Amino acid sequence: MSKMTVQEMLEELKNYDTPTVTNVVATYPTNPLCLGLYNPWSQNWYTDTSIRCMYPELGRLVGYAVTCVYGLPDPNYNRLSWMDVLEALDASPKPTILVLEQRFPPEIAKKVGLSGGNMTSQMKVVGCLGCISNGPSRDIDEIRPMKFQYMLSGITPGHGAQAVHAVNVPVSVAGMDVVPGEIIHMDENGAVKFPADKLEQVVTNLRAFKEDEDARIAKMLKATSLAEMKAILGGKAYEGEKKK
Repeated sequence: MSKMTVQEMLEELKNYDTPTVTNVVATYPTNPLCLGLYNPWSQNWYTDTSIRCMYPELGRLVGYAVTCVYGLPDPNYNRLSWMDVLEALDASPKPTILVLEQRFPPEIAKKVGLSGGNMTSQMKVVGCLGCISNGPSRDIDEIRPMKFQYMLSGITPGHGAQAVHAVNVPVSVAGMDVVPGEIIHMDENGAVKFPADKLEQVVTNLRAFKEDEDARIAKMLKATSLAEMKAILGGKAYEGEKKK
């Protein structure tokens, strides 16, 4: 079989849901098919319950992370703008996913409807598929036909003055620490990240993991007793069959 291109591997990743990707990235470090890229509990490599998928019907998305930080305007710093974020998205390998860390004071953090229809349409033009943010957004009905995914803390209708504080820096959003250029896999379960140079290993191990899992489930569905199911789940008979 000929070697897959990067784009083909990114496309294949969409054959697997995000929990399955986490299984190969780091969830089961004792499994030989798990790459063990992170300590599952001590490192922040996937999202938590503080955000949710706005458009689950869009299915799985995969892209390169571009990052930015937003907050209140600073009178002593105005070097960056939204255009710098768009330029970073345009310069990145495609497709992209914007990871937008919101750093607003607690008293307004839940009321910042940051990215609406205008910003979303501009992101689509430069090859961005979705946005992950630790705060809210707005224009959810306007954005839905654009088929652009959002993972957010919620929805709110308005906002005040805001500013870009940084572009393509390490960020932390919803329990996931992201460095620009990492691969993001996201669906209605949440999002997971991993280094881009591990893409081929992740895809290879996902194939084997899914084959192993499908074979195990098929055997369990044919089991007629608890004892037989225990053997399938890890008994000597099952292990012996798997090694043949």
